[in-house]
Parts: sequence; structure tokens; C-alpha cells
Amino acid sequence: MEHTNPGDLRAAADAVLARLVGAPDGTARLREDQWRAIEALVAHRRRALVVQRTGWGKSAVYFVATALLRARGSGPTVIVSPLLALMRNQVDAAARAGIHARTINSSNTEEWETVQAEVAAGNVDVLLVSPERLNNPDFRDQVLPALSAATGLLVVDEAHCISDWGHDFRPDYRRLRTMLTELPAGVPVLATTATANARVTADVAEQLGTGSGSDALVLRGPLNRESLSLGVLHLPDAAHRLAWLADHLDRLPGSGIVYTLTVAAAEEVTAFLRQRGHTVASYTGRTEDADRRQAEEDLLANRVKALVATSALGMGFDKPDLGFVVHLGSPSSPIAYYQQVGRAGRGVAQAEVLLLPGREDQAIWDYFASVAFPREELVRRTIDVLSASDRPLSLPALEPLVELRRSRLETMLKVLDVDGSVRRVKGGWVATGEPWVYDTERYARVAKQRDAEQQAMRDYATTSGCRMKFLQLQLDDETAAPCGRCDNCAGPRFTAEMSPASLAAARGELHRAGVEVEPRRMWPTGLPAVGVELKGRIPAQEQAFPGRALGRLSDIGWGNRLRPMLAEQAPDGPVPDDVLDAVVGVLADWAKGPGGWASGEPGAAPRPAAVVTVASRARPQLVESLGRRIAEVGRMPMLGSVTYAPEALDVRISRTNSAQRVRGLDAALTVPPAVARELVSLDGPVLLVDDFSDSGWTLAMATRLLRRAGAKGVFPLVLAVAG
Repeated sequence: MEHTNPGDLRAAADAVLARLVGAPDGTARLREDQWRAIEALVAHRRRALVVQRTGWGKSAVYFVATALLRARGSGPTVIVSPLLALMRNQVDAAARAGIHARTINSSNTEEWETVQAEVAAGNVDVLLVSPERLNNPDFRDQVLPALSAATGLLVVDEAHCISDWGHDFRPDYRRLRTMLTELPAGVPVLATTATANARVTADVAEQLGTGSGSDALVLRGPLNRESLSLGVLHLPDAAHRLAWLADHLDRLPGSGIVYTLTVAAAEEVTAFLRQRGHTVASYTGRTEDADRRQAEEDLLANRVKALVATSALGMGFDKPDLGFVVHLGSPSSPIAYYQQVGRAGRGVAQAEVLLLPGREDQAIWDYFASVAFPREELVRRTIDVLSASDRPLSLPALEPLVELRRSRLETMLKVLDVDGSVRRVKGGWVATGEPWVYDTERYARVAKQRDAEQQAMRDYATTSGCRMKFLQLQLDDETAAPCGRCDNCAGPRFTAEMSPASLAAARGELHRAGVEVEPRRMWPTGLPAVGVELKGRIPAQEQAFPGRALGRLSDIGWGNRLRPMLAEQAPDGPVPDDVLDAVVGVLADWAKGPGGWASGEPGAAPRPAAVVTVASRARPQLVESLGRRIAEVGRMPMLGSVTYAPEALDVRISRTNSAQRVRGLDAALTVPPAVARELVSLDGPVLLVDDFSDSGWTLAMATRLLRRAGAKGVFPLVLAVAG
């Protein structure tokens, strides 16, 4: 324990705060709980959990503590931080207080060696690392032990990610339990979050005490955000929501964030708002890192009115004067919603927060829930494959051998790694031989909690009570009371009015049909390992031409029409007239567009000469009627279908793993002799019609068969694509 005079320590802490916030010495004072946390970390070398509302100043706690500890000869502070936006903000903030901060994350791999050398030389005060780094073999085995031994303060930011009771559990964060155990005695630890209810708080506090021999200090404050004016506006459909936003965006204070539930929706909304004269930028998981940086800088400098973002901007973006947050569609959890709206109003007296829920929200929640932790048999299959291998298996090598898409496979392996049954090493993954138990109770509990959170979000949208109080109670804040500012407390501040011109433009945009479908050009890796001798580039003479889809299932235009029609339990039936009319419109635009067969351009694609469908086991009426009616409209012969071999009709073909899917389709699909005979005599390519394309491999394999049977070319046409 330090013996510094508490008064001297407090004065030194306030002086660091003044530098951090750019205030003259003597005019900045720490909040009482900020000081209690700093005193615990610096004077008593304790472990502390700070649960405080967004904008309260949690980062000030660890930067002030860092400066004080470094002045006393402690090693560097290590901050485990989940998002690049947060890291960039933190480096800039630290510099203001004279603290030299560096980062190690996926966007600066070329700097890692330099940063590690600077840390070793004692020239770095703060090292920010992403949780994924903790389980990188080189970092975990070569850097982490020395870093743990030298760390002066460990900070776990967004600490709710540690707990699988939380809304945003991340398996990489579970690696922190090991790091906490291995820290030398007397190294203080700080965990911070704004989104932990009582259960998550208790869970994180328990994990925080691991290896320390004492309980963590928990500082939990009221979560009311006095600057936020919450509201909900119910509008009939996506077109009305888009039109309302276009008409009202400039009336919202300052600059802000418009959240959407999917990448496709973010891109759609961005394009429409730009057409209506607004300066906005898109920010999603698909945005390149350089473009993300530019978007962040543009919002910070008020060069854009808004970022149209997915939850990729959910944590850590810090703009004190952010004036509004609008959600087009409800997040699936009120806790996640509280976190996202907390980006606004940190440094202004009032910020507008508005939710525009959509009828499609539940379908989008269901989709994201469907890609949760895999079934037990798939997990055991993965462990068995690793156990049988005499060498580490990389993700590309492992993927063809198990029925999981790469992203789900990687997440599952991270969980198994923390559980101890597999280990990530140089070259891939290995089984440890440790027994593994499928935690049925845990996954059922998480699923039940997810359902309860979704119902709570529906209740938030329809409550007649105070909305801020509702969110506080969801976070078990016992100080919750009516806020006096939300639309239910003080009356609505926005009406549903919008201009007929904006509504017509929104309807036109959302009803605009047509998405390009890029053909597959490379075979998935590892096919020879599953008995299919295909690898490398797909021969040009076996590839499809670029195709078209009516829409994406994830968009807010045609996606809303197609999603229920193509749902797993949806009844089969002939193609609806409005859908057929839209498909015909897509074909007409396609034909007249650049390089299209009716464009009149030199070297334009040849006109399709016939229609072939892909036989559907789920929706045979829909696909057959779609193909037949397109053939009638286009005055082309309907040749028949690429069919499933009789022995494959009841065989399940993977929808999640590319190599397994290609293997299944290679054995299952066939071109009937009658169709093959017609193909040879055709003067032009065929239009290949299906209902839905997810991975693109059904179209690729059907195209390969048609080309090998004599087709002059293949144009794929589907109702919907997934992405």
C-alpha cells in the first residue's frame, strides 16, 4: 500500500484531469466516484469495477491513474479495448494529458514489432490491445507473459463482454481470466462498462477477483442521462421511415448517428439520403478501415450531418457534442439500445434520441439468433477432426471437414479454446485431449434471456411510461425515476408529417429492383480433402455470366416483401404477380444496361435463348412458375430443370459450409438428357432461374453442369440473395 498523503494524491489527480480535458489547473475536479476508483487503484492497488453511464468519464479514471502510477515507477497500463474507433479516440485523449499511448490491433500489423520494442524500452505509458490479440499464438506465448509481468495497471474496457449473461458476450474476453490469474500481486485492475445489469455486474466482479485474494471494489452509479430526450415514432413502413428521415434530418440538432440493423440497410439509407441532398456517410462492418477512419474524422469535424451505421459503431466512438441518435429499426436488446444512444449528449445540454421501429425487426433478430453457438454434434465433429489430425489445422484446412461457415467456426473454436478442449497454435488449431461438455443449460439460459430482451425492446417501443426509467430498470438501476424529458413525460417533439415528394422518392427507391449477382470464380479450399478433385480457379468456360437478383433479404425494400415469402416455414405457391412484374422489370433494365443484350453496344452479351430452372425441394411451385412465366414473357422455350438425382432427394446438403456444399451438390445435381439435347441446339445462352442464392454455390454447380452439357453461356436470375 502506498503512503502518499491523500490530499497530495487528490491534488495531483485533479491536475492530470485538467490536462486531459484541456482546462486550466484548478478548474477541473474529479467526480467523487472517479476519485474513489483512482484512490483504490493507485493508493491501495485494488481491483475495481466501475459501472457508470456513458459520458460519465470512465476513461478519465484510467488515464489519471496511469499518470499517477507511472510517476511512481509502475509499468505501462494495458487497456483491452474492443473497437478501433475507441482506440483511436483514446490515443488522442491520452496525448492531451502527456501520456504516450500505442495500439496493437488488426489495422496496424506493420507497427507491432516497433510498438513492442517501445514497450520493452519503457517508452510507452499506455498500450491498447484488442481482445483478439490475447489469443494470437505469438502474442499470447511471446509478448503476453512479459507484458503481464511488467504491467502497472490492467484496464478492461466494455467489461460486460466478459460475461455470457451480457448482451454482447465475446469469447476472446474470456481469455482475460487467465491474464488476471497470472498478474503479479499488487497490480491494480480496472474494469469499466455502462451496460451491465445487476447479474452481469456480479459476474464480472467475481471474475475480476480471480487470483487477487480479495473482492473487487464495485462503484455503480445512476444511469439516467439528463441530456437525452428519448422518443419513439411509429410509422407504417420502411418508405415512410426513409421519407420522414429525409425531411427531418436537417432539423435534428448538430450532427449524429443513424443506426440500421443490417449492412444492406445502412447502404440503402445512405444512398437515399445523399440523393435527397444530405451529407452522410456509411459505417458498417463491410467498410474498409481507411474509409472508417475518414468517416469518423468527418463526423468529429461536423463535415457530415450523420453517419449511417450498424452496430460496428456501437462502442467507443467519442464525440461529446453528438446531437442525435436515430434508429431505423429496433436493436434486439434494451441494454444494447441504451449503449448506442449513449453516444449522444455527452457534452451538450440536450440531444435527441428517436426510435423508428419496423415490422421486419423480428425477422432480422431471428436471423442473427440463428447463427449462434452451433449444435452439439457439430462441435464434437470439429473436436474429433482436430484429434485425428497429426498437425495443426488452419481455418481453411478445417472448414471443408466440418459443416460450419468460417466465421461461426472461428467463434466456436475460441469458445472451445477458453474451455480448454482446443488450443490455437502457430499453424492453426489442435485438440488438447481435455474432455468437453456441451453446456446445454448455459445455452438454453442465454436463449431464454435473448427472448426476454426482445420482448423488453417491444415493450419499450409501446410503453406509456417514462422511457428513460424503463431503460434504467432494464439495467437494474434502483435510482430510476421519471425523467421529465421523454415523449411520454413531456409530450412528443416530432410528428409523423412528411412531404409527398419525399414519400414518393422513398417508395421509388425501395421499389427499385435489381441487385447484381457476382458469379463464383474460385473453388473453395480443401475440396480434395473431402473427395472432390476441384481446386483453384473455376475455368472460364464453366463460369456463369454476372447475374441478377430482385433484391437482398437483408434490405428494407424488396427484402421486406421477399423475406416472408422465402422463410423456411412459408407455404409454397405460384410466383405472385407483383413479384413477377418486378422481375420482368429487372430483366428489362439488365438487357438495356451496360453490356446488356439490348444495349446496342459493341460486344454486348448475347440475348438468352431459353430458360432453365434449378429444381427446388422446398418451393417447387414457386420456382417452376417463375421460370415458366419468364419464358412466356420473353418468348423463350422453357427447357426444364437442373434436377436432383433420385438418390439425393432426401440427402441434406450443407447451407453453411462452402466445401461441404460443393461436395453435396456435385453428387446431387444432374442435367436430364432431354434438357442436354436441347442445350446443344440453342443459338445463345440460357437464363438459369432459382428462388434464392446464399453462398452462390448452387448457381455455380448448376452452371458448370449446363456448360459441360453444351450451354453457350448461363445468366443466373434469382428472387433474392442473402447479403
